Amino acid sequence: MTGRRPPTAVSPARRRVLASAGALASAGLAGCLGSGVDAEPAEPIALIDGQTCDVCGMTIADHFGPAGQIFYADDKPDGRDGPAWFDSVVELLSYAARRDARGWTTRGTFVTDYSSVDYDLVDRSRTTYISTHVAAAAFADATDCFYVVDSDVRGAMGEDYFPFSEYEEATTFADEHAGTVRQWEHLADR
Repeated sequence: MTGRRPPTAVSPARRRVLASAGALASAGLAGCLGSGVDAEPAEPIALIDGQTCDVCGMTIADHFGPAGQIFYADDKPDGRDGPAWFDSVVELLSYAARRDARGWTTRGTFVTDYSSVDYDLVDRSRTTYISTHVAAAAFADATDCFYVVDSDVRGAMGEDYFPFSEYEEATTFADEHAGTVRQWEHLADR
């Protein structure tokens, strides 16, 4: 993995969100391994039916970047038959931190796996964006991925974390696009 960035000033609110990412990983693993709440493991679904991000309300399939989904126990969110869904990993982590603070139990967390798809990079107005992929097969367990952070590529909400299941592919992407590689549990260290 690449070296750590020097410490920078982080707002207290952002620090709380980022600190909760580690708790999310623990909760996600506990849920997937069976906490007694839901014995059936979660499986990713396709986000092709006009689903909108549970944070910003944008239609996920219509925007650039990685998508994500979190399955919770007890028919959450809002009694929905299925996961909470997102148009960026950054928003997924923010949402998860708030739900973790409320005591929600995670059954599984999935993100777009750029190692499993033929992604495109699109240049618009001197900004490079990465394509979105929302078929069920495009998602991987978030805790198993390597994330390119601080790159010059953007997603739906601007700067994002780009997940790869293959470490070599993540490091190649990071080398080509000025990023660094982190594992799930270290996203809060960013």
